[in-house]
Amino acid sequence: MKLDDVVEKKADYIGITGSVLCLIHCLAAPVLVMTSSLFRDDTLRASFLGLDYVFIAVNIVAVYFAARNHTSSAIRTALWSFLFLFAVGLLLEDVNPVFEYLAYAASTGLVISHLVNLRHHRLVHSH
Repeated sequence: MKLDDVVEKKADYIGITGSVLCLIHCLAAPVLVMTSSLFRDDTLRASFLGLDYVFIAVNIVAVYFAARNHTSSAIRTALWSFLFLFAVGLLLEDVNPVFEYLAYAASTGLVISHLVNLRHHRLVHSH
């Protein structure tokens, strides 16, 4: 079995996991940065906050593989739209607090879209 096939079968799970971990990271990061002496070092702090790029990359891979085959156009559109909003929200969160909330909402939308896609696959493949 090729790596593409494995990733495609698990893409929705990867996307859900990545989005949930991002939500946890985004909610915990401000608390940890403010309360922990570990994050007084700018290098470690920047690395911790730089995880946003990892979450964007993971979600790009997950959405690509989840949406490329056997998905309805509505689900495909939702996945790519929430991914776009998620990336914009994370990349611009320092510009305005609205973008931080956009990232939270888009991450939640990604989780829901991946769950709907999983359900869609089960219904289609059970018939």
